[in-house]
Amino acid sequence: MTKETKINHVALTYSDKEKADVFFNKILGLELKKTFTLSPELSYQIFGIKQKVTVFSYENEYIRFEIYITDKKTEHTYDHTCIIVKSFDDFIKKCKKHGLNPFLIEKDGKRYLFLRDFNGNLFEIKEASI
Repeated sequence: MTKETKINHVALTYSDKEKADVFFNKILGLELKKTFTLSPELSYQIFGIKQKVTVFSYENEYIRFEIYITDKKTEHTYDHTCIIVKSFDDFIKKCKKHGLNPFLIEKDGKRYLFLRDFNGNLFEIKEASI
């Protein structure tokens, strides 16, 4: 197995910057490192959406989320992001404190933790020492 491919970032759409701050900073503990704006022309060239959009980059040494703030609606399918946290219990407490409700799925005797964030993005949560 080669180590030539790594994730650089995950990009998600959000409609509310304050809720993005709560989820990515207060719940996931990521720092807002930079902000940039795509012009309508560049946005159209890349995404086919002719709209100016501001992007906020939340990150730590292991992961970076680019959050595109827009009121444009998207359809959710099987898209999700899987993240690792140190403790399910601590993560669930933080989520509930900020009004989010993670949910457990049981399959073949195993428990899987999932969460829809403030914008409806789906996250699979795994517990491991990091």
